[in-house]
Amino acid sequence: MMIDETADKIPGTKLGRYDDRTSRMRFGKMKIFSGKACEHLGEEVAAYIAAREGYEDLELASFEQTRFSNENIFIKLQESVRGRDVYYIQTMASPIHENIMEMLIMIDALKRDSAWRINLVVPYLTYTRSDKKDQPRVPITARLIANMIETAGADRYITIDLHAGQIQGFFNIPGDALTAFYLLSDYVRSKNWENLVIVATDLGFVKEARNWGEVLGVPVAIVEKRRVANDENAVAMSLIGDVAGKNVLLVDDEVNTAGTVISAYNVVKNHGANDVSIAFTHAFFNEKSHQRLQSIDLKEIIFTNTVPIKPGYRLPNMTILSVAPMLAEVILRAHEGRSVGELFNE
Repeated sequence: MMIDETADKIPGTKLGRYDDRTSRMRFGKMKIFSGKACEHLGEEVAAYIAAREGYEDLELASFEQTRFSNENIFIKLQESVRGRDVYYIQTMASPIHENIMEMLIMIDALKRDSAWRINLVVPYLTYTRSDKKDQPRVPITARLIANMIETAGADRYITIDLHAGQIQGFFNIPGDALTAFYLLSDYVRSKNWENLVIVATDLGFVKEARNWGEVLGVPVAIVEKRRVANDENAVAMSLIGDVAGKNVLLVDDEVNTAGTVISAYNVVKNHGANDVSIAFTHAFFNEKSHQRLQSIDLKEIIFTNTVPIKPGYRLPNMTILSVAPMLAEVILRAHEGRSVGELFNE
């Protein structure tokens, strides 16, 4: 194995670029498609790969999508994928159900055009909170999504920060469940914030908060709250740890309505915290979360581009980190038959 020690570290990983061209394995020729939900991210990934030796002619492959008067979606590939190693990038952004249907129809089209391997790259996998039967007469929707992806014809999947790691067990196809932790923590480390405390926004994120604390060498605290039904009814109860006179970084995996953020922010401020920032992976913003984030004095809101953000929902204190380099390196390794875990010293 030859690692280019002089190359810049790949954002979101622990490794420099791998430049041994002699051991490359080819599984057909690569093609990359980008779904309508994340076209900009797909362009970033394709551009990153095209800058690598041997991939200079790579461009995003094209397909035509038509919506009929009865709202049915029709997809036609604009080029052949027969015998190709295909990577289809589609995140589950709003409108979620339209984008899910596009994803399933696209996978079916790739399968019927005899793609050699269909790799679904889904940065944000929705319905992952519905991962267990915790009430009578309710579905396990995360399992349903996994079943639909397999039935459509995907051979592999790549995703980022599943809400719960055990969701990988819902899939019967191989996959790479990545994390944006290194991307986010490297950025926070570069800020050199003094007197910092990591605060988990709820008890379910304690393990991840401890990872943050270990990597940054700072203490950890936890907001304890009672969740009645959803974020709308989450009531912050107490703080485990000390934040008085310190700068706080709230950490979580995703923000939707921002109800949890408001609760955690109020708790740490009531316990004497100075500046408060937040870091998370998936930003599924709407009008309510936009208004709530505007209403509190967060120093910085740090997240990734796994879900595209409408321009109207952006705030001056937001920092959006791109997962494109990480996804591109994982795609290259999957295509060439090399270790993905090596990127993260695993």
